Amino acid sequence: MTNRDVIVVIGAGGIGQAIARRQGPGKRVLLADFADDTLRSAADALTAAGHTVVTQHVDVSSHPSVAALADAAEALGPVHQVVHTAGLSPAMAPVAAILAVDLVGTALVLEAFGRVIARGGAGIVVASMAGYRQPPLDDTEADALANAPADELLQLPFLARDAVPGPVRAYELSKRANHLRVQAAAVAWGARGARVNSLSPGVILTPLARTELDSDRGPAFQTLIQGSPAGRVGTVDEVAAAAAFLLGPEAAFITGSDLLMDGGVTAARRSPARPAS
Repeated sequence: MTNRDVIVVIGAGGIGQAIARRQGPGKRVLLADFADDTLRSAADALTAAGHTVVTQHVDVSSHPSVAALADAAEALGPVHQVVHTAGLSPAMAPVAAILAVDLVGTALVLEAFGRVIARGGAGIVVASMAGYRQPPLDDTEADALANAPADELLQLPFLARDAVPGPVRAYELSKRANHLRVQAAAVAWGARGARVNSLSPGVILTPLARTELDSDRGPAFQTLIQGSPAGRVGTVDEVAAAAAFLLGPEAAFITGSDLLMDGGVTAARRSPARPAS
């Protein structure tokens, strides 16, 4: 088999599949997920569409599991793109699980793939607009979230279970940490001639989003959507288009940044509506 460039997609849900479809042609796709049924179904769909797909089970909260995934990717060929979409929403999991997957998992992925990313390669972390709802962190907390070794993050006092009041707060804090972690990781990735950025979608119609919309937080989400400038939910194809930009040559001067794509929800929350002139 020819030595094709490798794209690693972690998280085989709607967003991960959409990005794999857009970025996968001509590459070897290493698709990874914790849920084996989801992984198998996504791989079958991509293979049926003509993509070359290899799968691997991964638990992003486990250092050995993430390290094994990075090693497997490097063994397949030059790792030119890494896409991390795996995560848990507040309606899906308690505080401890959200911090382990959304916060520590992202840190582990950035560390592991920062050691194998090819020169000229690029990565993205799919974070969330929720990171922009996070109250301001003091400098010590922000520095720790950005730079503490991944395996030590949960030992930080302000991440102790009693210090994080609930799943929503854990999710917002994790996504803000993703922004900070990517910014710091850009330096290490840059030493290898590679780039890494984060992408913060708003409400994108995926199974995960439906879980949130069907939860007791659903009415609040509907209010946000209806009050936003776009006035609608986003699609996985729109996320894939933004990811393609960040991963591609047009974004060669962009690294350590976050792209907020929420239909204007954050802008509407911060700016009162004004009548059109």
